[in-house]
Amino acid sequence: MENKLALHERMEIHEILTFKNLCLTKAATMHGLVGCEQLKEILLTDVTEGKQHVEQLNDLLKNREVIS
Repeated sequence: MENKLALHERMEIHEILTFKNLCLTKAATMHGLVGCEQLKEILLTDVTEGKQHVEQLNDLLKNREVIS
């Protein structure tokens, strides 16, 4: 049962993945536009962690069966 997701769980993970992708895109874009070095560092950290989160969510979706 550990490798299975209910359909609603899969949909919720997909919604989170979509949101994280949007946040990642925004942080990466803003990183190139800001002048403050401290803010650039924060955005770079957010991009790095965001990529890890997206990869983890993708792995979760790929490695689980859907149960009905």
